[in-house]
Amino acid sequence: MTSGTSSPYRIIDLFAGPGGLDVAATWLGLPVIGIEIDDNACRTRKKAGLRTNPGDVRDFGPKDFPDENVLAGGPPCQTYTVAGSGTGRQALDKVLAFARRMDEGEDVRTELARMPDVRTGLVLEPLRWALEAIDLDRPYEVIVLEQVPAVLPIWDAMAKILRTRGYGVATGVLRTEQFGVPQTRRRAVLIARWGTTEVALPQPTHRAFNKRVAREQGDLMLKPWVPMGEVVRGGQTFTVVSNYGTGGDPKARGKRTHAEPSATVTGKISRNRIEGDGSRWGWHEAGQLQTFPSDYPWDGGDISQQIGNAVPPLLALHILEAALQLGTDLERWSAVCLPPWTKALRGVSH
Repeated sequence: MTSGTSSPYRIIDLFAGPGGLDVAATWLGLPVIGIEIDDNACRTRKKAGLRTNPGDVRDFGPKDFPDENVLAGGPPCQTYTVAGSGTGRQALDKVLAFARRMDEGEDVRTELARMPDVRTGLVLEPLRWALEAIDLDRPYEVIVLEQVPAVLPIWDAMAKILRTRGYGVATGVLRTEQFGVPQTRRRAVLIARWGTTEVALPQPTHRAFNKRVAREQGDLMLKPWVPMGEVVRGGQTFTVVSNYGTGGDPKARGKRTHAEPSATVTGKISRNRIEGDGSRWGWHEAGQLQTFPSDYPWDGGDISQQIGNAVPPLLALHILEAALQLGTDLERWSAVCLPPWTKALRGVSH
């Protein structure tokens, strides 16, 4: 199912994790190299055969990867997500002020490193890379970023900066189930293209999930959302009890049935309980809810966290196609039938 064609695009993926975007790039036949600091994620990447530069993105820049012309990244979300500490959301105004100073040419890296939680400032690393590439007279042809919805104001601020330097930019929040992912998850996305104003986010292919609306109802031009039971556990009936509360009440455990999409897959997904038999999701099942191939070779420790931190590859596929305009027929891609990873990996030349 890979394109099998050569591409003018070569991707550098910041905060690459276990390979969510890299899996999508591989499906599209695109060379990609990821920078990742976490040893566990690096072990999975090595076992999966993904090109990896272990280390901290702050220690590198465009000059270290002169052949890559597409910048991608999904910075750590823990301080911005609702389920996290919230320090990133509380520091939003400070982060936006840092972005304005970077726009004016200031080097703010030392100050960012002194923030109470260093992960908060990492969201601006893609902006540093983009501005440095422009200064080197080698601007990235395409920039693709994703994060939790709380980061959208930062993406919007970066969009304003990039537009003044010759990019067309689109930003917004995408719902994963509207792209065939058997999971409800919202992601703030930025797509930028050099030298054009014709930039748009991918258009949904599936209907949005609503507990009060039947799967068969809604926009008939779109496919129905994909339930968990079509992807995992071979058509069994089951109910999943979430590891976290709903509506801010930790005691009000959310529930989803096999006939619904999964709730957001987090780093604590291994704590989810299948009502009745008390079983838990296995790694490969959790990965499949994220749309990793069923044979993806997870390795290292804290695999649940690796899976929860990753961008769903099927969503990344739609984002990359919209950003790079490859002309790929995405109609034939389905979470129910993804290509085995061992087969997909043979279809791309590094």
